[in-house]
Amino acid sequence: MSDENTDKVWELMKSVGICMLATRDGEEIRARPMGAYVRREENAIYFFTDIRRHKDDEIARDPHVCLAFADSRGQTYVSLTGRATVSYDLQKIKELWSTAAKAWWDSAEDPNIRLLTVTPHDAEYWDSPGTVVSYVKMAAAAVTNTRPDLGENRKVAM
Repeated sequence: MSDENTDKVWELMKSVGICMLATRDGEEIRARPMGAYVRREENAIYFFTDIRRHKDDEIARDPHVCLAFADSRGQTYVSLTGRATVSYDLQKIKELWSTAAKAWWDSAEDPNIRLLTVTPHDAEYWDSPGTVVSYVKMAAAAVTNTRPDLGENRKVAM
């Protein structure tokens, strides 16, 4: 895929910021909202996680994950698959430390914090002109018996 499409995926993930992280737990798939630190220059999406939660064990058993970013107001969506690792990289934790992280831990040195790193494999994005415009286009398509042009949709190898 083109660099333009890859650029678009990284741009959309960064602008949305929050995603659902889906992991496998045996036969089950579990998803939970996570704040993403999107770093294209490192080909990585980082998350803070807590060793007292189950996702670390799930990733240790099966590192394949799915990230689903959604901005329903802007009608922008990204679904990304990749491989996750969990580490205790204190230097990177301190670099990424933010006000949002303080809601869960007292400091970057908290012994329960781990860094979850997702290396992307592929992605798909949908980017439309927005809810109101999309509804108008859908109504016009229904009246004219055509398909609406609701924006871009691309699959991207990362």
